[in-house]
Amino acid sequence: MKIAFIGLGNMGGGMAANLVKAGHDVRAFDLSEAALAAAQEAGCIPFAGASEACAEAEAVVSMLPNGAIVKSVYESDVIGKAPAGAVLLDCSTIDVATAKDVISATSAAGYEMVDAPVSGGIAAANSGTLTFMVGGTEAAFRRAEPILEAMGKAVIHAGDAGAGQTAKICNNMLLAITMIGTAEAMKMAEKLGLDPQKFYEISSQSSGYNWSLNAYTPLPGVGVESPADNGYAGGFATPLMVKDLRLAMEAAETADAAVPLGARAAALYEDFLGAGNEALDFSAIIKTY
Repeated sequence: MKIAFIGLGNMGGGMAANLVKAGHDVRAFDLSEAALAAAQEAGCIPFAGASEACAEAEAVVSMLPNGAIVKSVYESDVIGKAPAGAVLLDCSTIDVATAKDVISATSAAGYEMVDAPVSGGIAAANSGTLTFMVGGTEAAFRRAEPILEAMGKAVIHAGDAGAGQTAKICNNMLLAITMIGTAEAMKMAEKLGLDPQKFYEISSQSSGYNWSLNAYTPLPGVGVESPADNGYAGGFATPLMVKDLRLAMEAAETADAAVPLGARAAALYEDFLGAGNEALDFSAIIKTY
């Protein structure tokens, strides 16, 4: 399949490479010459512009920084540039309203489109083990599903347009809350004289079990190997968590949803980012304890 891939950053580069490995003809574009060169090295065909990459594509996949850029790219470089029968997949994490607006605009132009944000981080993007949360019609999902399966381990149809973004921001708000709770509990146990490894062995097999503790332990040398064991490098960077929490807070206000724990988590991560921790994985918030 001829697939245009727009946005080859830390996530998009690995995703595009996995589409090449799956046998697709990937037509890549990014504003970064270095990212475009890396994509070419991985087997993608580089293009000088997004519209040129889309010109003969049967599918368009985008992985972009924010909603404003997504909207601009689809309005300027995808609608009317990609063939009428192309299926469109936006894997960016953006606000729900913009996701719905873009899908509405592409639908009006005759395209089928899904919003398909991801969970899993850079390592999962590179290894093809992402989880995709997909919003859109059943027909659009069925067309997008095999493309997403080439980049992930799980592809879940969350509902109509915007449902993928809703699932993503609610999931990451929960992740932020559980990471902060895990950090607090681990440091409290340590200060009370309990060996951190013993606390991990106990809590990871009892009612304290949670993903942040069991699969992403935030304390170096304890539990499973995680970014904490690499100086909190790699993984899911703090600025990305803050971005998702800001989106969650905007969505909560729009929906008149009470999120006191989410709001507190958002404030703590804003403070952590503001203290100069932009290069660290989000689990490094344990340092504040």
